[in-house]
Amino acid sequence: MRYDDILDAIGHTPLLRLDVPAPSGVEVYAKLELQNLFAMKDRVAKRLLLDARQTGELVEGAPIIESSSGTMALGLALVGSRLGHPVHIVTDPRIDPITLAKLRALGCAVHIVEQMTGGGWQSARLELLARLRSRLDGAFWPRQYGNPQNPAAYAALADELKADLGDFDVLVGAVGSGGSLCGTARALLPSLPRLTTVAVDTVGSVLFGQPDRPERLQSGLGNSIFPENLDYAMIDEVHWLSDAEAFGATRSLAREQKIFAGNTSGSVYRVLRHLAEQAAPGTRLVGIFPDRGDRYINSVYGESSSEDVGRPVQVRYGTQVSRWSYAVLGRTNRPRFVFVESNTTGSGMEALRTTQRLGMDPVLVTGNPERYPGLADAPARVVVCDTNDPAELRRVLDHESADGRLVGVGTTSEFYLIPVAELSTALGLAGNPPAAMSTCRNKALTRDALKAAGVRQPRYEAVREAHEVAAAAARIGLPCVIKPADDSGSNNVLLCTDIEQAVAHAASVLAVRTNVRGQQTAGTVLVESYLAAPEYSVELLVGDARIECLGITAKYLADLPFFVEHMHVFPADLPKDDAEELEKAARAAVTACGMRQGVAHVELKLTTEGPAVVEVNGRPAGGMIPELIRLSCGVDLLEQHLRTTAGIPLPTPDAPRRYAGIRFLLADNAGILERVDGVPEAQQVTGIARVTVSAAPGTRVRPPRNAYDRLGHLIAVGPSAAEVQAALAKAVDQISLVVSEGGPTHEEGQK
Repeated sequence: MRYDDILDAIGHTPLLRLDVPAPSGVEVYAKLELQNLFAMKDRVAKRLLLDARQTGELVEGAPIIESSSGTMALGLALVGSRLGHPVHIVTDPRIDPITLAKLRALGCAVHIVEQMTGGGWQSARLELLARLRSRLDGAFWPRQYGNPQNPAAYAALADELKADLGDFDVLVGAVGSGGSLCGTARALLPSLPRLTTVAVDTVGSVLFGQPDRPERLQSGLGNSIFPENLDYAMIDEVHWLSDAEAFGATRSLAREQKIFAGNTSGSVYRVLRHLAEQAAPGTRLVGIFPDRGDRYINSVYGESSSEDVGRPVQVRYGTQVSRWSYAVLGRTNRPRFVFVESNTTGSGMEALRTTQRLGMDPVLVTGNPERYPGLADAPARVVVCDTNDPAELRRVLDHESADGRLVGVGTTSEFYLIPVAELSTALGLAGNPPAAMSTCRNKALTRDALKAAGVRQPRYEAVREAHEVAAAAARIGLPCVIKPADDSGSNNVLLCTDIEQAVAHAASVLAVRTNVRGQQTAGTVLVESYLAAPEYSVELLVGDARIECLGITAKYLADLPFFVEHMHVFPADLPKDDAEELEKAARAAVTACGMRQGVAHVELKLTTEGPAVVEVNGRPAGGMIPELIRLSCGVDLLEQHLRTTAGIPLPTPDAPRRYAGIRFLLADNAGILERVDGVPEAQQVTGIARVTVSAAPGTRVRPPRNAYDRLGHLIAVGPSAAEVQAALAKAVDQISLVVSEGGPTHEEGQK
């Protein structure tokens, strides 16, 4: 073919019939995307950059910056430099010398990160990218993991397949960002509705329900983060291969088919060949071979053997694997998981995505979809009903369970733990007894249960009338803590130093008859003794007649008399004896409350007499603690919670690899937030992984009285708790909240 511009030569790759063992009439083809100018990602780079120029997002001569360690970098270097743009590539030490040489030959600036952060090499690269982008005027970031033009670029590949082959039955492709396989499948399914799509991943990749192993050697597939372009609804089956299996398969591909390719192509070949052997006569299978082998001279081709790895083991989706294994998802008739309402902090929408990633269809039942920012982009079917009406809620759940696909009911909202427990019990699904959730939700009942079990806690009295408070406070002693029995987010929790203050605050709490979700309150306040001691939380996984400790978090409060946490650090730096005592007390508390299933968040004070339980929460922690745990040791608390509820096998958690901490942005004065200065400077501080401002200009703010007065946060990772706290302190010093005088705060973000 003849082309007048090098960009026109992208695509048009050959479709090669492979000679593999298979039943008579089975046809097996390789789409040789490795015969693009550099590799398959040339297609994506061309689509992304031309689209950005057309929309004006990429202006003429502006720099381009992207995170990549392989073929996406080469594609951007090819297309970007041809269009006259400086190209900056952020990569990591795993980049091979051949790719590095190609990038520099094309005129790229290459920036190499020095060490991993919480999400492995990918997160380290994205953090450096953010810092560089702030310094590159007008820089365009293609966002290969989330840009919808990534999967859209593969419509052309799908058209080529249909033109060359017509109908076929099975499509096999490697998954890294999700763009190639999902984009090709999405374009094919309207004309090939019976197409089976098979994903190929690597052992140690988080993409399909596996724990992260950043030390894995394969490149070009797998991931330590969850790319937005991976559409799980497109996938029927997933295979995982270990490094040794993938490398051996790649050498076999060269020996058997004379195709000198990279490990992604080799992995696809291994799975494609296996599926061909099992196929019915007349079946047509196509594998996408994305990369050539010159990048892998020293890794894949450093050995000469092409070992026979045998056959894959079929596992239930979610089972941790260490060798070639596969699981069937199926695009239709997947298990269903129903959420009754959600919180509004962002983890609720993340729960919907995690549910899909775990191979289930998520359904959100809500009385008010507009309550949830981001719901329109979440992969969930929404059912609207009055979730405060038990009869209507039950009718909806009966309908959702009628076809036998319902495997779990859950919530990320504190206010719906009891209805969910009642529904799970009624439908015979895994979950906690309603009485246990009632005990956790009502802190007065929690106190009674802990007292009966002999678990150390503050002195307390529960009162339902304001006139009872004075006597109760006198008996408990001053200062005392006044708190509602069934609110959340430290709302209306106050340290009172005199009787009059205690009575007045209790009266204001008791005057509240309904909560923010329109539910009747318990009409009870607790009068508790104040414990002047360090605070911790123990994160527990409850299930299978055992309680496993996932870690201990150190918690730091802002100024009294309110109880707003302004910093968390995980794991807590504690002497072994103290950690064991905290864990023992937390286990006893969960047992006393009757929890049987899921993740529990137990808050304690470490007094001179030993741990004292402050609260028992029958849900994962808030305050971004799950994210700190994920950054520290790779454990996703939300995923663990969903696994236990849906009966999906649990992976073995890793020990903490690093420390992670969070500092919340809090206003010093009441007024209207005009702007937040210093964010780019804060992002430059060594150890800072993320800076997020959640409050928009114009928001009414105040010094914090509850968790909903937080205006944003900073997250840091590091080798020690001291270094994490130092990084957070330095970064916070860079930030200035510019507040003008104004009225009272508008409390947003209620759970």
